[in-house]
Amino acid sequence: MRAVLHSERARLTALYGTLLLLAGGGLVALVNVLLRKGLGGRVAGAVTTVMPGIRLDADGTVPPHEPARKLPPGTTPAPAEVAQWQATKDLSDAVSRATLQELTLVSLIALALFAVLSAWLAWWMAGRVLRPVAVITETARRLSGVNLHERIALQAPPGELKRLADTFDGMLDRMEDLVGAQRRFAANAAHELRTPLAVQRAAAEIGLAGEPEPAKVARIRERLIAVADSSEHMVESLLLLAVSEEGLESARPVDVAELAAAELAAVREEAAAAGVDAVGDFGPLTVSGDGALLGHLVRNLLANAVRHNRAGGRLRVSTAPGGVLTVSNTGPPIEPSEVPGLLEPFRRRAERRHTAGEGAGLGLSIVASIARAHGAGLRAEANPAPDGGLTIRVRFRPSAGS
Repeated sequence: MRAVLHSERARLTALYGTLLLLAGGGLVALVNVLLRKGLGGRVAGAVTTVMPGIRLDADGTVPPHEPARKLPPGTTPAPAEVAQWQATKDLSDAVSRATLQELTLVSLIALALFAVLSAWLAWWMAGRVLRPVAVITETARRLSGVNLHERIALQAPPGELKRLADTFDGMLDRMEDLVGAQRRFAANAAHELRTPLAVQRAAAEIGLAGEPEPAKVARIRERLIAVADSSEHMVESLLLLAVSEEGLESARPVDVAELAAAELAAVREEAAAAGVDAVGDFGPLTVSGDGALLGHLVRNLLANAVRHNRAGGRLRVSTAPGGVLTVSNTGPPIEPSEVPGLLEPFRRRAERRHTAGEGAGLGLSIVASIARAHGAGLRAEANPAPDGGLTIRVRFRPSAGS
C-alpha cells in the first residue's frame, strides 16, 4: 500500500485530481459571485413587470395587469405605490435568497461528485500514460545476458514515450551486438592463444624427447622461436586493440599525409618482394589525434594490403584534403557479404595455418577501433573482378589548417 501511495501514478493522480477539483471549485465560485451581483436586480425587475400592485374593482374583480413604469421626475410616489414597491422588493429578495441557497447546495453536491469522478479519471489517465513506462521498466528488469534478444516493441501512437521505447530497443540492439562481439572475441582469443601454446608443448615434448640430434634441436628451436614471435605479436595486437577501444587520452595535430608517406616507404621493399606495385598520392591532410595510434592504423592497412595481394598486383594509398585516407589493393575476389566480417577480430577468409608471416586476424579490427577512437568513419568495399581485393576509406574530421 505504501508503495502505491508513493508511486508516480499516485502523484500524477493527486496532481490531476487537484487541478480538476480547483477548476471545478473556481467555476462554482465564479458562478455564485456573478449571480449574487445581478440576481436580485433581475428577480426584482421580473416580479415588478409581471406582478404590479393588485387592486380590486368595486365589483370585486381584478383589473387588468399593468406593467410597472417609472414615475415622472419630481413626482412623489403615493403611499400605495411605496407599499407596492416594498412588497415587490421583499418578494424579490426572498426569491433571490432561496435561489442562491438552492444553487449553492446543488453546486456543492455537484462539486463533490465531480471530485470523486476527477480522482477516478486522474487515476485511470495516469495509469494509461504510465503504462509504457511500466512496460519499459519490466522489460529492463527481466533482461539478462540470456534474453537480450527481447524487445519492448511498444504499440502506441507517436510521442515521447514511444520514442523512449524505440530508443531503449535500439540500445538493446547495440548491447546485444556488443555482448555477442565480446563473447566471440573472448572465445577466439582463447583459441588463438591456446593453439601456439599447444604447438610449443608438442614441439618440446615430442621433438626434444630422448637425445635428439643437434640439427633437429636447431629446427625445433627455430620453430619454438617462430611460435613465440607469433604469440608475442598477437598479445601486442590485443593490447593495442584494448588501448584503442579506451579512446584517446590526449590529441594533437597529426599530419596524416606525411605519416602515410613514411609508412608506404617502409613497406615498399616488402611489396616489391611480393611483386606488388605500391604507389601513393598524398594531398594535405591534418587531423587531431594520437600519432602512435594513427601510425598503427596506416601500418595495419598497408600490411594487410600487401599480405592479401597477388603477384603483379598493385597497392595504392592516398590522402585528400576532405579528410579521407584511402588504401586500395588488388587480390583474391571478395564477396560483398564477407566484407563486414573482415572488420571483426580473428576473422579471416581462410583457416589459420600458423605459418611465418601469417597475421593474427586483428589488423582490420584494430584499424576500425582506432578509427572509432578518433571519431572517424570507416568504409570497406570489395573491388570488382578482375582486380579483386579491398578498398578501405577512413574519413576523419579534419582539423584547422588541413
